[in-house]
Amino acid sequence: MNEIAEFVTFLEKERNDSPHTVKAYARDLEAFAAFCRDYYGGPWTWAGVDRLAVRGFLAAEERRGLARRSMARALSALRTFYRFLNTTKGLEVNPARSARTPRLGRTLPSYLSRAEVELLFADAEARAAAGGFRETRDLAMLELFYSTGMRLSELVGLNDPDVDLVSDQVKVRGKGKKERIVPVGSHATAALRKYLSYRDRLFTGARPVFVNQHGKRLTPRGVQLAMKRLFAGLARGKNLHVHALRHSFATHLLDAGADLRSVQELLGHASLGTTQVYTHTSVERLKKVYHQAHPRA
Repeated sequence: MNEIAEFVTFLEKERNDSPHTVKAYARDLEAFAAFCRDYYGGPWTWAGVDRLAVRGFLAAEERRGLARRSMARALSALRTFYRFLNTTKGLEVNPARSARTPRLGRTLPSYLSRAEVELLFADAEARAAAGGFRETRDLAMLELFYSTGMRLSELVGLNDPDVDLVSDQVKVRGKGKKERIVPVGSHATAALRKYLSYRDRLFTGARPVFVNQHGKRLTPRGVQLAMKRLFAGLARGKNLHVHALRHSFATHLLDAGADLRSVQELLGHASLGTTQVYTHTSVERLKKVYHQAHPRA
């Protein structure tokens, strides 16, 4: 339907939503449109959709085994879409407004212990010392992930002008194309200097920061594979994702006494509530230590 295409353009151009969000919302709306074709058994319009159709769609998705988080996102897509239609098409209804959002269980982020971090970096440093371009690059990426807490997409999108090794900081473009300045630790700065020097001997011209063996921008998949190689040295490495480094960054900062608002700014979270999940992680860890160590726990 043309309305969905117009909505996608709105998300991309006006709201500056991430490509991931835009694709997910479009997919959810196409799924809802397909459901409505069967539900109404003939011609239908967005204006004619009622609350029962929305509830029926969510029930069908639940029977199909869709995760609650995905169902909540689909409902959010419908609500946002109808608000768009209210504004641009003059629709006076929003059948998704009163639908109940599925309750989400709290999923605690997976993060590395300090011992695992030490082991991970010792292995990566040994690989870089004995290896070549790839190993030197992989260590620099690992250092930058843990030093800044940046997202995978943010690291992949870095360009040379974004990295200031004199001031030890990087300019990061986050969700919604919002920019933030994040400090870089001394270990990460040293690893970046070595990698960039290596890169510049192999490739010339303006370029993205992290490149593959052909001098082209490294893809998200390429970064994931690089981190997977490094994670392999840990006992639970097979179950770790790149995002674990971001979770570790936040958790270790809060454990060391960093205030929540500062961590929120470093992570680029729009809502403080998103950052608060890391405080829960820290509390759960403290409870575990307490019950293991206190004689009358």
